[in-house]
Amino acid sequence: MMEKIYKTMKSVGVWNLVIGIMLIVAGALAGAFMIVNGAKLLKKKSDLLF
Repeated sequence: MMEKIYKTMKSVGVWNLVIGIMLIVAGALAGAFMIVNGAKLLKKKSDLLF
């Protein structure tokens, strides 16, 4: 009985780590895209002003 509980807790912990790493990577990619798009806007600032 106890072995089954530990296996379940181990699998839950592993999945939590995997999901956490995926969220960190997704956040870093989103931040990089935002910086790149902001740089594009600043580069074409004179064309965007009315």
